[in-house]
Amino acid sequence: MRLVLDTNVVASALLWGGVPRMLLQAGREKRVELFTSAALLAELTDILARRKFDKKIIASTLTVDQLVDRYAALAAMVRPTPTARIAPDPDDDVVIGTALAAKADWIVTGDRPLLSVAEYQGVRIVGVTQALQLIGSA
Repeated sequence: MRLVLDTNVVASALLWGGVPRMLLQAGREKRVELFTSAALLAELTDILARRKFDKKIIASTLTVDQLVDRYAALAAMVRPTPTARIAPDPDDDVVIGTALAAKADWIVTGDRPLLSVAEYQGVRIVGVTQALQLIGSA
């Protein structure tokens, strides 16, 4: 299975662990293939650099760049396919474009507006728990 993880899922996995981190583990174990793009990595860097996450970053004993680099090493890079306005939030269109370029099966997100799209050109948009259930049943 080919997955694009939205930056909110990756940030949660890196800073809090829990269920989102299980998706990274599935990637490490080669049970799924993870894909990202330069635009998503830049967004992840911006998110992790927010002051409200300073304590979590310090506790990780890694820098923002090191965390992003570790994720980048786990996920294959693609150039997003240009897409028309699809998602309620235009910033989410790059997530969809990344998934299309990766020929992904799913986009995994915690973003409700993006989840409302449900599916686009054969790419399902699912939540973290649903993704883990689908991985477990595959």
